[in-house]
Amino acid sequence: MKYVLGIDLGTSGTKTVLFDREGRAQASALVEYPMYQPHNGWAEQDPQDWYQAAVSTIKQVLQKSGVDPRDVVSLGISGQMHGLVMLDEQGQVLRRSIIWCDQRTQKECDEIHERVGRERLIQITANPALTGFTLSKLLWVRNHEPEIYARCAHILLPKDYVRFMLTGDYATEVSDASGMQMLDVPNRCWSKELLQILDIDESLLAKVYESPEVTGHISDEAAQLTGLSTATLVVGGAGDNAAAAVGTGVVEDGTAFTTIGTSGVVFAHTSQLAIDPKGRVHTFCCAVPGAWHVMGVTQGAGLSLKWFRDQFCGAEKNAANQMGVDPYDLLNKEAALSPIGANKLLYAPYLMGERTPHLDADCRGMFFGLSAMHTRRDLLRAVMEGVTYSLADCLGVLHEMGVDPAEMLACGGGGRSPLWRQMLADVFGCPVATTVNTEGPALGVAILAGVGAGLYTSVPEACHAMIHKNPAQDPIPEDQEKYRKFYDVYRQLYPANKQVFKALAAAE
Repeated sequence: MKYVLGIDLGTSGTKTVLFDREGRAQASALVEYPMYQPHNGWAEQDPQDWYQAAVSTIKQVLQKSGVDPRDVVSLGISGQMHGLVMLDEQGQVLRRSIIWCDQRTQKECDEIHERVGRERLIQITANPALTGFTLSKLLWVRNHEPEIYARCAHILLPKDYVRFMLTGDYATEVSDASGMQMLDVPNRCWSKELLQILDIDESLLAKVYESPEVTGHISDEAAQLTGLSTATLVVGGAGDNAAAAVGTGVVEDGTAFTTIGTSGVVFAHTSQLAIDPKGRVHTFCCAVPGAWHVMGVTQGAGLSLKWFRDQFCGAEKNAANQMGVDPYDLLNKEAALSPIGANKLLYAPYLMGERTPHLDADCRGMFFGLSAMHTRRDLLRAVMEGVTYSLADCLGVLHEMGVDPAEMLACGGGGRSPLWRQMLADVFGCPVATTVNTEGPALGVAILAGVGAGLYTSVPEACHAMIHKNPAQDPIPEDQEKYRKFYDVYRQLYPANKQVFKALAAAE
């Protein structure tokens, strides 16, 4: 029996899952690690934490499954996108990684637009300059930490740093590289024009592969640490959203998914290049060779609920620990006791600024409509509804581009919640389903690993063999109308407060 391994390097932790060739999970393991926020709007992580988590979870999975390591033919890595990892000539990390949700780089984004031109930048990279992307982070280090920039010999993304540590290869792939904003997205290669304009040495960048392509194999050192065989192949893998798309079968035209992880995404596959000229949604190369995806992003999706849980739900966390259940199960039950609209309470999930559709690093989260009658359950439900409305904003832009999915697949931690899925169905106005296997990104890169190892001839063929769906949750017509009224009010919050957000950002 042949097996494939999927490693999902997330913001809160790394999860590794071993699958057979029918997509059945054999064992899994999770290791968490911290995020550092030394200043308001900053977000960093230690790349060594990611690698140690990968090593630990691989070892645990092999031990739990009892599988012969020689039967693990290939592995793929999914990663949080946009993070900047800087290495010296010896491959040593020069500084903590500035990760995707960091918002310090607005001046660098302005610099990019000034030097390249916003219209030309979108033509090359399919996106405007954004604070979350890797390019602006790189320029920030050059502007503020020149001594570190001068020592930098290699730039990698989070998952590609783990690949380097496992294989010794400096490599990336098109889906994750699209989020660096140095890739010519239409032509799926580094943009020499852009790099020349911004005076960035192309030798800093890794070789670019397609997602199912083999980039190397497990090194002797990594084999000793993890228990894997040196014959195990490593494929390109994918950015977290591109991997989630493969893991939910969104690999053909007309298919779409929503994920509620730390961030939230509404994602649609397209075989034809489609770019929003306003730059509100992102067009990236997808994990299917020769195709692209369009996605809108909510910065603070699951992050909003996690923030609320950690700051205000200590009793629920303690109760869940004593009961041996997931704290989120208790939070979902509590939120369900509040009515639609949370007793006229709204939440804007802008904890880390926002991408789609506002592209505003200065906006911040808020509860709107608070009164003395509100309880914790109302605030919980308002958080979940606010995230749902933000995702509906993303879907609305896709509709403008002619993308109208007949069904939405849900994944990520929030996608496991029946309450949240029903909110999505009612607000989106379409059925929302899940896959039988909920390991979206990990399964996605395991599928890519299977293709790279020759178990399947194409990504769609592998998806048909390895992915199975649960029955969908349909919209409830009377609830749709209730949500519509609150969503209409929600959509007024950002424009009404746009200038206030900027005033707050400027205040000392």
